[in-house]
Amino acid sequence: MNSFVNEYNRESLLATTRRQFLGRMSVGIGGLALASLFKNDLFGASPDLVNPLAPKPPHFPAKAKRAIYIHMAGSPSHLDLFDPKPKLKELNGQPCPDSLYKKERFAFIKGVPKMLGSPHNFKRYGQCGTEMSELIPHIGSVADDICLIRSMNTDQFNHAPAQIFIFTGSPRQGRPGMGAWLTYGLGSESQNLPGFVALVSGGKTPDGGSSLWGSGFLPTIYQGVQCRSQGDPVLYVSNPPGMSSDVRRQSLDALKDLNEMQLKEVGDPETITRISQYELAYRMQASVPELMDISKEPEAIKKLYGVEPGKVSFANNCLLARRMLERGTRFVQLFHWGWDSHGTSPGDDLMTALPARCKETDQASAALVKDLKQRGMLDDTLIIWGGEFGRTPMNEERNGSKLLGRDHHPHCFSLWMAGGGIKGGTAYGETDELGYHVAKDKVHVHDLQATILHCFGLDHTKLTYRFQGRDYRLTDVHGDVVKGVLV
Repeated sequence: MNSFVNEYNRESLLATTRRQFLGRMSVGIGGLALASLFKNDLFGASPDLVNPLAPKPPHFPAKAKRAIYIHMAGSPSHLDLFDPKPKLKELNGQPCPDSLYKKERFAFIKGVPKMLGSPHNFKRYGQCGTEMSELIPHIGSVADDICLIRSMNTDQFNHAPAQIFIFTGSPRQGRPGMGAWLTYGLGSESQNLPGFVALVSGGKTPDGGSSLWGSGFLPTIYQGVQCRSQGDPVLYVSNPPGMSSDVRRQSLDALKDLNEMQLKEVGDPETITRISQYELAYRMQASVPELMDISKEPEAIKKLYGVEPGKVSFANNCLLARRMLERGTRFVQLFHWGWDSHGTSPGDDLMTALPARCKETDQASAALVKDLKQRGMLDDTLIIWGGEFGRTPMNEERNGSKLLGRDHHPHCFSLWMAGGGIKGGTAYGETDELGYHVAKDKVHVHDLQATILHCFGLDHTKLTYRFQGRDYRLTDVHGDVVKGVLV
């Protein structure tokens, strides 16, 4: 009998594949190698096992705890909103100097373009006296609370790669978004809402698509959740027809047991993500409807933002963003399309479309600053407002168009920041007299990313994730904190 058993065991071992052998080992080289792939406390009583989004300490004391990134998709013209150029007005209509357009790569400009001074007037706002366009008087009213950066610079001049670059640090898809990095590094203070949320208005999803709020190679628990301000706020969170809340709870409990068995057997971190996401979705069924109901806000607040309850609008999304931050969400991205001012039609020119976009966004953008300030939240909330690149100092005149418009321009653009460790009432950096190149204190996209992480108490060189044999970070291998914009 013993010889039979020994022969059976021998044949069984011979028939066992390498993968099966390693998978069945509880101790030994295979088990040690597998354990080395994961955190030492993965199977212990670590809070990460229960909630990967549990709050984590920063690298050093932080000024910001939460953020709203307001992205004006399509790129507002810095020359018509934030960066007045008297010399450009003097040269309006004259041929562009050879030095500016020869050997330059444009998205649409062909031939010898003509210089285009802004058709809109500028004025000084606040005690700081920062010059901004009369098209954005509400943003002007909070000039003393914001830092206007006029010396931004990017490597990309087409929308999708430029948007992906500013949010993920790479112009190609596949990297984690800024919000994913922040929730990975710091977790979330909300138990019933996602730590990272995206809201879209303007009638079009940004060219970069959902990769702007994706998790890339990070565990998918850190991926942003797109919420809608009309209809079901989050797709597939509601129970399907015929399923009660009790039945859903029982189903989730059964799935949790199965997933925990899988976790013990395989040890895949994505299994923890799956468990956490199911549980968060269940809690969101109760919390999200209350969150999205802005009709119960005081009339003074609704008037401040200019909201229209029940409709899809930028103003509604701004108010929703504030409500999310109050409930512990770490990072909210707002996208509003329509700033691609090429001048091919009244729908994208500087005289009709640009003022319309300003009217849609100016009041609510400033309302966020004012509302957070009056609630005592601005000091530890970071607000960023801007596009993915700038616009040319020349008129595009595509196909002989007589309307005013500007092509894509990567060499310089403007954005503003407020709260969360940012020095208010300041204008940082300068462009040349035509607004073509940065003349002083250049701020590259990677510098902006490093500065945002710094406000959250994170060293951008230390917030890393190992993938495919190397450590990745939001800023790639670049970036310096812009100390001149910090308090």
